[in-house]
Amino acid sequence: MAGVTVLDHPLLRHKMSLLRDKNTTTALFRQVAREISLLMAYEVTRDLKLEPLAVETPLETMQAEHLAGKKLCIVSILRAGNGILDGMLDLVPSARVGHIGLYRDHATLRPVEYYLKLPGDVAGRLVILVDPMLATGYSAVAAATRLKQAGVTAMKFVCLLAAPEGIAAFTAAHPDVPVFTGAIDRQLDENGYIRPGLGDAGDRFYGTR
Repeated sequence: MAGVTVLDHPLLRHKMSLLRDKNTTTALFRQVAREISLLMAYEVTRDLKLEPLAVETPLETMQAEHLAGKKLCIVSILRAGNGILDGMLDLVPSARVGHIGLYRDHATLRPVEYYLKLPGDVAGRLVILVDPMLATGYSAVAAATRLKQAGVTAMKFVCLLAAPEGIAAFTAAHPDVPVFTGAIDRQLDENGYIRPGLGDAGDRFYGTR
């Protein structure tokens, strides 16, 4: 699919199987999701720009490299997005962080916004928008729209798992935003859940029902 990258590293695929297993405990689910998020952050940030930096090693001075420009910003779609956020911050601890609070109306399946907090200079940063599941795509579309309204012009969307319907909705609304996912599953069911999926990611992160 155009604009969609499935990250198929063997370690990531192995860990995705652990997330899918209904017998995986809450503690292990969190740990594995954090590990997957770090692996995904490594791939998603592969094209960050570098610039020269003089570094004095124990033996001599050399021209090394460091990240150019402003550090990136990771924006989590609450609540489940925080399960991905933590792993990415392990790899990029200097990244700025934003939050968008959305919940899904179970009657319409449409997102309802209840919270928004972004860095003041988010418009000048590369934003990585994170949410574990791209199911209907409604929440991701709404979050990306809000970020564009805040002036963001460089954005990527990262999820653990996606459905074809969610990908179609997101790429139609935001064709300029690349999507990175750990897997694309078969379809949505009548309740808007990804099949075969891994259940409700938020509930599995936090031990709720």
